[in-house]
Amino acid sequence: MQPSRIELLQRMAVFGAIREDTLQFLLEQSRGVTVPAGSFFFREHDEANSMFVLEAGRAAVVKGWQGRDHVVHEMGAGDCFGEMSLMDLFRRSAGVRAEAECRALELAASDLLRLFERDAEQFALIQMNICREVCRRLRATDELLFRLRMGEKGSGRESLFLAA
Repeated sequence: MQPSRIELLQRMAVFGAIREDTLQFLLEQSRGVTVPAGSFFFREHDEANSMFVLEAGRAAVVKGWQGRDHVVHEMGAGDCFGEMSLMDLFRRSAGVRAEAECRALELAASDLLRLFERDAEQFALIQMNICREVCRRLRATDELLFRLRMGEKGSGRESLFLAA
């Protein structure tokens, strides 16, 4: 049993209200990844079948534009990314680059399927948590786009967070 890791996961939004035994099951099913600073978890347009939960480090969501990568959001421990591809089954909409060495939990679609087969209620809670996170980001993006359309000039530091 890994109580400190489970406690960390329980504090993350995507695992809100998820039981300890379910988190232990997911830890056993999923894989931990370490990504060195400057390396990518994945790049924009890559095939996708997993999401990541950042346990330690800092990462940046990047989008390509006119041959350059542009940072659209920065993340730290407790943030998740890549979950949008589990919902829409499309390629990655953005890349995620480690800004410092990162440790993350990678949850594949097959891991979540195994959870569904084991406990449909806990699976549904995780799906609802993922949907809440994506909706939160959509609301923030809608607000930012509205303000820009109305001519409000921002500081240039606004974050447009894509679920990648």
